[in-house]
Amino acid sequence: MAQKQIITDSILISSYIKGQEAALETLIKRHQQRLFSFIYSKVQDKGITEDIFQDTFIKVIRTLKKGNYNEEGKFLPWVMRIAHNLVIDYFRKNNRMPSFKNTDEFDIFSIIGDGNLNAEKQIIQEQIYKDVRELVKELPEEQKEVLVMRMYKDMSFKEISENTGVSINTALGRMRYALINMRKLIEKHKIILVN
Repeated sequence: MAQKQIITDSILISSYIKGQEAALETLIKRHQQRLFSFIYSKVQDKGITEDIFQDTFIKVIRTLKKGNYNEEGKFLPWVMRIAHNLVIDYFRKNNRMPSFKNTDEFDIFSIIGDGNLNAEKQIIQEQIYKDVRELVKELPEEQKEVLVMRMYKDMSFKEISENTGVSINTALGRMRYALINMRKLIEKHKIILVN
């Protein structure tokens, strides 16, 4: 017996654009679990998750109906990005930015450094990466220097101390202040770290 052929997202999208309403339903069913879990992991509330989920697909439908979709087969990352933006809007509207764990090695860099990211996380991660790079520029010069060496160049504190001509303790201190300042900047600029 021939195996049932799975219709790709892009075929479903063009079918929907051509007027086959059922194609959209198939797309929603296919991705609802991933999308719902993604939104819920950010807002931690079933009702709000359902609202954002609905709003995401309202935006998807509007974009498709206007003929503005050109993601070339990358439907899920595109939908995830819409959902992510709606989550940010929700937090901004309600002044409910997620709080940060007060650890010395800051979560943000473990998120950025995760090499096993799937497509939609990668898109979001690149945005975070860009936002964070902008914030790093706002740090005092000596803190920025240590942070860049440690996080981006993967140097040990011993190497940092040799490169900057300060003691290991001073390098550690600067790193600690850099992380404290990064946290403040992230809260000030309302950047959501997705993990």
